Amino acid sequence: MVAEKKSKKEKSDTGLPESQIRLFTDRINSINSHLKNNKKDNSSRRGLMILVSKRRRLLKYLQKRNLNLYTELLTELNIRK
Repeated sequence: MVAEKKSKKEKSDTGLPESQIRLFTDRINSINSHLKNNKKDNSSRRGLMILVSKRRRLLKYLQKRNLNLYTELLTELNIRK
């Protein structure tokens, strides 16, 4: 969980959209690697789709609020948009 170390300023600092996006990206990447080995695991695939949509909504919010931080996050986390 590398993203937790970068995004947290304090231990209780998980409410910021950028930290939530980092956490969702870590979880998405781990589920994605799990699905490469387990192609028929549809419940994990559904969970992945839910996480992707949550992250997309947060990215849309961050794009409206702070465009510079949004572009930095996209390049840092290697997210296609």
